[in-house]
Amino acid sequence: MRDHSRLPTSPGFWRSPLRGPWFTSVLGLVLLVGITVLFVTGLVSYAAYNPGLSRVNDMTPDKGILGFYLFAWPTDPVWLYRLTQGVHVTLGFTLIPVLLAKLWSVVPRLFTLPPARSLAHALERISLLLLVGGGLFEFTTGVLNVQLDYVFPGSFYPLHFYGAWVFFAAFLAHAALKTPTAVRAVRQRRQERNDLVSPRPEAPTVSRRGALGLVGGGSLLLFLTTVGQSLGGPFRRTALLAPHGTADPGGGPNGFQINKTAAYAGITAADTHEDAWRLVVTGRTGTIRLSRAQLLQLPQHSASLPIACVEGWSTADQWWRGVRLRDLAALVGYDGDPPDVLVESLQRHGAFRRAALRANQVADGRSLLALFVNGEELSPDHGHPARIIVPAAPGVLNTKWVARLTFGDL
Repeated sequence: MRDHSRLPTSPGFWRSPLRGPWFTSVLGLVLLVGITVLFVTGLVSYAAYNPGLSRVNDMTPDKGILGFYLFAWPTDPVWLYRLTQGVHVTLGFTLIPVLLAKLWSVVPRLFTLPPARSLAHALERISLLLLVGGGLFEFTTGVLNVQLDYVFPGSFYPLHFYGAWVFFAAFLAHAALKTPTAVRAVRQRRQERNDLVSPRPEAPTVSRRGALGLVGGGSLLLFLTTVGQSLGGPFRRTALLAPHGTADPGGGPNGFQINKTAAYAGITAADTHEDAWRLVVTGRTGTIRLSRAQLLQLPQHSASLPIACVEGWSTADQWWRGVRLRDLAALVGYDGDPPDVLVESLQRHGAFRRAALRANQVADGRSLLALFVNGEELSPDHGHPARIIVPAAPGVLNTKWVARLTFGDL
């Protein structure tokens, strides 16, 4: 007779003694908590861009009811975005071994025949396709974005945003059906038999707890080689898997992380020379043009703030000095509660050449048009002659090489 155990559709083909409800359930419960935190921190990251303020901030148009949770992003605490996005990226890397182990543990079900025993079974398998496909898509695009490898068939922002909603909807449905069973399987000492348990398993070479230890060790290794990019300072060199972990921005007061250089942005010395550069400020009473020397004659203020980016990296607090945004708003007729502001850069192309800041960000006394950092003029790569620095804002909203500020309702 033909040996059907050689085919993956046969239960006898899958002979690992590790597969079973207990092993799968432990991994599933870890993912239940971890993926929920990932989803929430991802939504928070999107809210930090204040996408409802202006289309220049909104990288996911036509979101409709999916933007129901959006709120005005606060400026306190100053490390808020650094924390939420650091958790999002670091946890995403840390869960990769758990996700892969969970998929391995249930792979026999992918080949179950018949593929659909009933309409309800067919719908369940379609939901699993969305669950598995969505999970792989979200983790893959997230890792590629952190590695600055933009090979997506479109913009990362809408792909990751809409993909997250599809994946999490399938995830919630799956969790509602399977969580009670998973909890029961973990509590029981003996191994229940189901379609994941091989009818003729091979001799074990490691226990199920040993296998979980191996998965946990892999997650710990990824955590230790990623988290340093969010902690900054000397820990950055431990972030071997992050593109910013070992980058050397040089020494001195400007010796901290640079994401986009002046050369990349097309900024030349002629653009920023003191004879050529002027800051154009527009508001209720008209437009004024200020040279850097004139900006230096205005009251100067200082703030100690970090920079945090969507890729998960952040700097330690840097000491910035410059003119408060609310003081610039007062120069053009907003002496009191300042309005929103549209910031435009000398950068000629690329995402976030323009960015909008909400009124509460403009009003914060730590929000600056920075001219100095750590006691020295900004370097070209850090935005000379002037850049925005706002507490708790994503890095891309801290616009460099500022050319124009337009105050008013956006």
